[in-house]
Amino acid sequence: MAAKDLFHDAVQHGLEKDGWTIVANPLKFKFGKVRFEVDLAADRLIVAEREGKKIAVEVKSFLRASTITDFYAALGQFLSYRLGLRETHPDRVLYLAVPDDIYWGFFQLEFTQAAVEEYKLLIVVYNSENEEIVQWIK
Repeated sequence: MAAKDLFHDAVQHGLEKDGWTIVANPLKFKFGKVRFEVDLAADRLIVAEREGKKIAVEVKSFLRASTITDFYAALGQFLSYRLGLRETHPDRVLYLAVPDDIYWGFFQLEFTQAAVEEYKLLIVVYNSENEEIVQWIK
C-alpha cells in the first residue's frame, strides 16, 4: 500500500464536512495488469437532482523543496489515474487535492494555469489546518 500524503486525513475530514461520504480509502483498481490506488473515493446524493455524484480524490501535500517537482509528479499521477478510472470506473470524476497556499501561489503562475487548462485538471483546494474544502475548480 502506498504511503498516505501528510494531509490525507485533513482532506478526508474536509470532504465529509462538505457532505461527501467516503466509500473507499484508498480506491484500488486495476487497468490491465497495472494496479492503482487513488487516495479517496466519495459519493454524494444530490436530492434535488435525484442523482448521485461520484468522485475520486488524489491528495497532494506539495512539501518538497521544489514545488515544480511536486507538480510534475502530481500531474503524471493524475493523468495516469484519470485514464485508469475512465476504463474501470467511468462514473467517477477524478480531482487533485491541493493545499490552499499552493493553489493561491504556485497554481496562479502562468505556466501552471496553462497546464491546468491544457490537461483539464479538476482541483479541490483544501485548508489543512481547518480540515476544510475551500474551493472546487472545474
